[in-house]
Amino acid sequence: MGLCAEIQNLSVSFHGRKAVSGINAALPSDGITVLIGRSGSGKTTFLRALNRLNETFEGYEGSGSIRLLLGGEMKDICSSGTLNLTELRRKVGMVFQTPNPLPLSIRRNIMLPLELMLGSGGSEADEKMETALKTTGLWNEVRDRLDTPANRLSGGQQQRLCLARALALEPEMLLLDEPSASLDKRSAEQIEDHLLFLKDRYSIVMVSHSVRQALKLGSYFVLLKNGTVAASFFKEELPEGKDAEKALTDLL
Repeated sequence: MGLCAEIQNLSVSFHGRKAVSGINAALPSDGITVLIGRSGSGKTTFLRALNRLNETFEGYEGSGSIRLLLGGEMKDICSSGTLNLTELRRKVGMVFQTPNPLPLSIRRNIMLPLELMLGSGGSEADEKMETALKTTGLWNEVRDRLDTPANRLSGGQQQRLCLARALALEPEMLLLDEPSASLDKRSAEQIEDHLLFLKDRYSIVMVSHSVRQALKLGSYFVLLKNGTVAASFFKEELPEGKDAEKALTDLL
């Protein structure tokens, strides 16, 4: 099995306080990798390191090596000259815990990033938008109101719009930080079903606090405790059925 990420000796601090320290991990390119652990264990910091988003926060200090599978080869994203940050964050798209649509229409939420980051416009951009909205199951729900404000969508629709916005930019990897945490059960299940559909097309790394969700989506797990990796394992290494949920819960 190939890898989508190799992380060596990753350490991140904010204002001198360690968030993660000495992380080493190799993440498979197939399936969905789920980062699990208690609150404050460093999951989100680890996730944000994969597109260097931590560097946008005040007081950031970091060290270590991160190599990602981009363009068919492993690239050191921390090395100067490899990728500029704009291109990195396009190729490694991210969806956050709380939906964050732009204060624009549904259409412009996707069109504006396409114009700014890919230089796409006209019929080409229309096609990319439609494809992305269809992939996230939104097209039939919004096709007749694309010019209405995105904030009129339900929470679940807004989150799927944010996912569509990332997909329209043609990423190679998706990062998701508890993408259904702020949604109702039905909306959360819709997001989960779309991620299962996408897992064969993208390398996906996500944070989840839900053992049920982790087991539903995950094929590989990285357990963090106190800012470092305590264990990593494939789903096949867990017991089957309800025993898997107990085993995963006991690890946390």
